[in-house]
Amino acid sequence: TNSLTMAWRLFKNLSEEQQRYEKQLIFEHAMFARLCQQLLRNARRMTRGDLVFSLHALVNLGVPQNTLLIQTLVRVCQEKLNQLDNRCISVLATTLAGMDKDKNVSALQAGLQLLVEQRVSSIRDIFILQNLMKCLGKDAPVFLKKKLEMAVVREIDGLTFPNALRVFLALAAMNYCSLPILNPCSKKIQENVHDVPFRLLILILEACYTLQYRNVKLFSALADYVNSTAYLWDKRQIILFLSACETLGFQPTELLDIFAEKVTEDPDFLNMKNLLVVLRVYSRLNHVPRVQTHLFFETLHSCLNKCLPQISNTELLKAVYSLGILGYLPHRALDELLQKDSKDELTLSDDLKEQNTVMLRCVKTCMELDSPSFRKPAFVLTENLSSLISLNLRRAQEALIELLGDENMFRQNVQLPYRYHIDFEIRMDSDRKKVLPIAATDDHPDSHIKRLAFLFAPMSAFCLGTTHPQGKLAMKKRHLNKLGYHVILIQNKKFQEMKNEDAIEFLKRKIYSEDAFSVPEATVQDNN
Repeated sequence: TNSLTMAWRLFKNLSEEQQRYEKQLIFEHAMFARLCQQLLRNARRMTRGDLVFSLHALVNLGVPQNTLLIQTLVRVCQEKLNQLDNRCISVLATTLAGMDKDKNVSALQAGLQLLVEQRVSSIRDIFILQNLMKCLGKDAPVFLKKKLEMAVVREIDGLTFPNALRVFLALAAMNYCSLPILNPCSKKIQENVHDVPFRLLILILEACYTLQYRNVKLFSALADYVNSTAYLWDKRQIILFLSACETLGFQPTELLDIFAEKVTEDPDFLNMKNLLVVLRVYSRLNHVPRVQTHLFFETLHSCLNKCLPQISNTELLKAVYSLGILGYLPHRALDELLQKDSKDELTLSDDLKEQNTVMLRCVKTCMELDSPSFRKPAFVLTENLSSLISLNLRRAQEALIELLGDENMFRQNVQLPYRYHIDFEIRMDSDRKKVLPIAATDDHPDSHIKRLAFLFAPMSAFCLGTTHPQGKLAMKKRHLNKLGYHVILIQNKKFQEMKNEDAIEFLKRKIYSEDAFSVPEATVQDNN
């Protein structure tokens, strides 16, 4: 057992290429065959520790699972299962997690789960607990996950930073979101963020995505750390971090600005794969750099042009779509995309067809509305889809009726050109003092009438923890502005949580506030 364990410890620190070479030498060595024969003969006489550590070492050295030796050791582990102490249980769980499911392995896994269920309340070692969580994984029954959670919560006060990190990642492996564990672990990680290696920064963010755990303080601490040490990281590492943030809908503003500067200073690292990630991140998070905005987008445009000879149709569409969301029209790439569309070269398999059709339609809308030659129409053709209102907008409808006195003072469920939709529309006089009846303004279209468009959006349409709209919602707002609407974005979940009188007062401020009629924010398309 000591020989095998030492061989494994030396073996695991080698590179992948060295491991292949050493594995061949080990397997061909005469003493290795004799050692395996001796293990086979003595399997039932071995101590519990020697038994599980030998199995662990052999599996990790790559001895095939279907050999008589491995199958014998698995069966003996089944026979001696009740004799195993907590440490042996932990090692056996690790071993089984790396094995393929077969009859003997599945039987041993089932027996191990029963044993853990019986023993878990007596396990005080946090390292063993997190290892069991990680190894039993997402397939463990819910009641067992709950027992493991309660065992960890008992020991949570004495949690060290390394163990906090392990427990955090183990919850993700188990796909079990436990706030009584995640919140203290998150706090411990924030306190020791400077000790977290880059690979673990990414794993933490990926774990948060798996667990649907949205902790703005944790994300901000990680982003601030990467931001303050950006000069240490390779640009590709920063891309990985930004991509993980984008997946969570979190906008690390300062880091995005710093990275934009790095792109303009040295764009050569942007191969096609990295370029597509950068475009996706900035468009989804609706981030326009605060300085050198035009230079940044011109740099991305130039990199895209260099990639055009080898870019696939789908990647070309995604790239143009991402820039279009930000209000930037990459003319050469756009021409190529439209040529492919006219030749029906963008036709794809059914699973991508609908998504790509939506993206292409969005690109064509951007071409028209974001063009410098586009002028606000004197009249916009609209249509009331239905008098029925969805349940999640019923509260807003009632508040507007109470505030304005009559449902004839606003329109609901309004369909606009370019497939845009408005939840509620209100019209006001030029002095913004009075809401006008819809019927009266329909009969006499007037350029001095102010049109308000209310969009009640889900929290997922905004960057996490902010009122900053993500890409598609920001694009919709920009295009409605072009069509002559002053857009009011409202986070529907927060609105639903308001008391009735607060909801009415909130809408009143939104309607009569000068902010509702402020000049639309500048976008990159102003420099197009």
